[in-house]
Amino acid sequence: MNLTEKRLNRAYDEAFCVSINKGNRVVLMSDCHRGIGNWGDNFQPNQNLFFAALQYYNCRNFTYIELGDGDELWENRDLQEIVRTHSNQFWMMAEFYKRKHFYMIYGNHDRKKAGRKYFKTCCQDYYCEPEDQRKSLFPNMKVHEAIRLLDVSSGKELFLVHGHQGDLWNDILWKVTRTLVRYLWRPLELAGCNDPTSAAKNYRRKEKTEKRLAAWADRHQRILVAGHTHRSSFPRPGEGYYFNDGSCVHPRCITALELECGEISLVKWSMKVREDNLIYIGRDVLEGPQKLVEY
Repeated sequence: MNLTEKRLNRAYDEAFCVSINKGNRVVLMSDCHRGIGNWGDNFQPNQNLFFAALQYYNCRNFTYIELGDGDELWENRDLQEIVRTHSNQFWMMAEFYKRKHFYMIYGNHDRKKAGRKYFKTCCQDYYCEPEDQRKSLFPNMKVHEAIRLLDVSSGKELFLVHGHQGDLWNDILWKVTRTLVRYLWRPLELAGCNDPTSAAKNYRRKEKTEKRLAAWADRHQRILVAGHTHRSSFPRPGEGYYFNDGSCVHPRCITALELECGEISLVKWSMKVREDNLIYIGRDVLEGPQKLVEY
């Protein structure tokens, strides 16, 4: 049994279970890598796309599940500073949490959230500048490694993880890799060098990671949904069980997976221009909707 198999099996056995019925809607997004608004904040260019997408989903009573690496805690030490920088985004996520429609999974870049004391200290509340007061954020929230999402209408279970499980550099030696990224690879990246430990930036590592995840899903014949590689995946029925929601740091767009009425779709949010040159944020369906019962 390889390491990825062991890690995913353990994550599955210990996963938090959530059930949804035909009337529930769910959106899955990951890899926002929210930073502190400086030159290294990859989320900054797409923050308006993310806010517009969440506003759309909140108005339509979706449940939002973030599949890891929501915050960039390898390059940045202070989660509270990230919350201050992107307070609008966190305010919107807090609206989901108030309705009990928000769940968070940690990834390799925000693994510190696994520490409940750490997360409570940083995310219990936040300072709202427009109202000049502290407001509730995610009180008593627990961040999970994995979630088993049971769609009662289709009878299908979706296993939700970030996707770094079993990776030597991003799982086993993540603290070493965090140090390398923080003090070595980030400066080199500005000079044009790609981080060889990153599954998102290194093509070979991306391929290997996706193959390991797809192999686990096929072996167990379970729908596995991950992020981590930043590359979306939407297999047709009979082609496999591995899905990937992409990321929120694509150039000029963000991608997400939507679940509604027992169907799954891959969507994209991007800036668009009307014929009268009015700029707006639009949503496009890239794949689906596909019935879950067909997998």
